[in-house]
Amino acid sequence: MIRTTLATISALLVLALPARAADDFIATPTLRASITVTSDVVRVGDLIDNAGSAALIPLYRSPDLGTTGALPVAQLLAVLRAKQVIGVMTGDIKEVQVTRLARTLANKDLETAVASALERRFGLGDAANITVTFDRGIADMRLDASNTGVLQPVATRYDARSGRFDIAFEINSDNNPAPTKLRFTGNAIETVEVAVLTRDIDRVDLLKASDVAMERRPKAEVTGEAASRDRTLGMQLRRPMRAGTPIRVADIVKPDFVQRDQNVTVIYQVPGIYLTTRGKAIESGAEGDTISVLNLQTKRTLSGVVTGRGQVTVQGASQAAPMPAAVEQTSSLKRDEAPAPVDTAALVRNLVQAPASPAQIAQAQIPQVRGSQAPAKSE
Repeated sequence: MIRTTLATISALLVLALPARAADDFIATPTLRASITVTSDVVRVGDLIDNAGSAALIPLYRSPDLGTTGALPVAQLLAVLRAKQVIGVMTGDIKEVQVTRLARTLANKDLETAVASALERRFGLGDAANITVTFDRGIADMRLDASNTGVLQPVATRYDARSGRFDIAFEINSDNNPAPTKLRFTGNAIETVEVAVLTRDIDRVDLLKASDVAMERRPKAEVTGEAASRDRTLGMQLRRPMRAGTPIRVADIVKPDFVQRDQNVTVIYQVPGIYLTTRGKAIESGAEGDTISVLNLQTKRTLSGVVTGRGQVTVQGASQAAPMPAAVEQTSSLKRDEAPAPVDTAALVRNLVQAPASPAQIAQAQIPQVRGSQAPAKSE
């Protein structure tokens, strides 16, 4: 008891001494305008420079983690006098700002830690695709600033059926040999980013930008490959679908620019010639599909490529007059000689000429019939 009293008196005498040369005396104790603390107690040495042996005397409870409080100087001096600490120079300071340092773990950081602990385990995929929901709606968490270690999972439990998790973490502390322990429970499910309809869409509607939004949905709800937003625009659905329905790649098709039995414009193109005529589609087709179409003038069936809405293009001479027989190897045609030019006029007539009469067709077939009935030559 006597020793404690003597030590206190000595500290008071040190604080009461006037400031002189540094070699002879201790500098005058001076109040600070703002301080930062890491412990839960504010001491004399935190508030006053050159506090000497009185530095460890506790004065106030620290503010909450990560917050700042204010101490009026008049009130502070009264507390110091009660602790028998006097002679402090305050200058023109009216109040002291006290900030307690903390380590903040944002809610997103905690979700990432849980997802990383579950990544590629229990049948789950990448952590980026795992959505975590805590039981008590955890907001940002503040820890003592001395907890500088990483969140290390030490016990992980997960139920794949219900999606429930229970994970314990430890964080190493600079001031405490025992790590800080944290435990979280909640639900975790694997999700995928998928295009979702913003309104009811019929089979014949083309998907526009306003019809589709990107959302994350549970992977179990999207069987098959999920469609991206860019992939769905300008496409059609295979069936009517309601708003909020996720779109799979299997749900979309290229739009049919030509419907079966639809009247279409048949475009015939060869170098230097561009002709159009009326036709009727024998089958449906999207842009780029090859379909059959009936020429309504010649009653011939042509094969063309869908190049637009109600438009089929016949390229080259594929549907015109037959090409001459290939030249045999014994032919006198040299390799560097160009083949005979195509009779463009004949190609055009073949496309648009009126059909032959039945009599003409019969006459044309007689030589072929007779030829087929001629007796074979004897060897």
